[in-house]
Amino acid sequence: MEFVFAGFKNYSMLDYVTAWYIKVAKLIQNSNTRVAFVSTNSISQGEQTGLLWNILFNIYGLKIHFAHRTFKWSNEARGKAAVHVVIVGFANYDTNEKYLFEYDEIKAEPHIRKVTNISPYLIEGSDLIILKCKSPVCSVPEIAFGNMPNDGGNLLLDDDEKKEIIKVNLEAKRYIKPFVSAKEFINNINRWCLWLVDVDPSEIKNLSKVMERVDAVRKNRSSSDRVATNKLSAFPTLFGEIRQPKSNYILIPRHSSENRKYIPIGYFSKDYIVADSCLSIPKASKYHFGVLTSEMHMAWVKQVCGRLKSDYRYSNDIVYNNFPWPENPTDKQIKLVEEKAQNVLNTREEFPNSSLADLYDPLTMPPALVKAHQELDKAVDLCYRPQPFPNETKRIEYLFELYEKYTKPLLTVNKTKKKK
Repeated sequence: MEFVFAGFKNYSMLDYVTAWYIKVAKLIQNSNTRVAFVSTNSISQGEQTGLLWNILFNIYGLKIHFAHRTFKWSNEARGKAAVHVVIVGFANYDTNEKYLFEYDEIKAEPHIRKVTNISPYLIEGSDLIILKCKSPVCSVPEIAFGNMPNDGGNLLLDDDEKKEIIKVNLEAKRYIKPFVSAKEFINNINRWCLWLVDVDPSEIKNLSKVMERVDAVRKNRSSSDRVATNKLSAFPTLFGEIRQPKSNYILIPRHSSENRKYIPIGYFSKDYIVADSCLSIPKASKYHFGVLTSEMHMAWVKQVCGRLKSDYRYSNDIVYNNFPWPENPTDKQIKLVEEKAQNVLNTREEFPNSSLADLYDPLTMPPALVKAHQELDKAVDLCYRPQPFPNETKRIEYLFELYEKYTKPLLTVNKTKKKK
């Protein structure tokens, strides 16, 4: 990889198969050679797509001639291992004969569609590449990482540890807050933390059990091999990184199973401390919650987010900040989305003994919750356009067209500045 990608940055984030794309791109220059590779589908998803195809398009002038979208491919190896793959056919010249092979299901037979152009995300569209973006392309609330304890586990508590502290130091109860990480959120597990932000030192010193844990944090950070962690030992009462919202917020787990039709997303008050295994969106409304937990947003997630193994790896700079929100929803449409979003939250509460992992398992998702999401999906779709979307591919193509519309003015400004 180092040899093939010499002169290019961030190649370590790419899959090994991408080295063959670069190698062959060099070999077919000044020729009419056409190439096709079977590849892991990760090259057409998430940050890898932008990194790879930015080189292939702009340095080597490649054009995609045909592509098979994701399908399941088994081989003859022992155990018959199966992987999710794509096939990409390309050359360093253009053609009017471009074809997409699409699969309604991952194990189904493909149907062929002639298209005008194939994007690096293997949909009909321009050669547009989505790269990291520091702020949202639409006028929506900013997203942020959660709080990182970096405490050796000493500021975090389970139910028994919480009871033990309160039994000895009753006054400590006011400083113990619910702590929400991705695992606890999805699996309905109670977790707590000592939240000592802006607490008077004299109050902390009167709480023996709390002092024991604060001292353990200091020792843990002091013994770390990392210089940055050593410096944090001067602040043992606090989390290593604090980014707690000061208002109600939306919580998005950074990792979630691909088997779920929707990523379980939560809506919390500021009293719930969000962990760095999650992302938070402060000052977000039920409308924002509704759009983010819709089929429309999930179509975008499946296409552009990275993967950890096969699970979704939701990111702020690739997924959320680049997401094309509805262009001009009316007040009536926004209100309907808010009503349907609240209905999803209310329906979840009808199953207090079930975790979100249970509720969003495709085999056990309650019919009432399925219906609530379907109604929300329709309300969100209407914010985009009055005509229904026949399939997921059409959703994605529509979103990419909208994204290109939003970002074209930004690209024009950037090019003008660079020229100047």
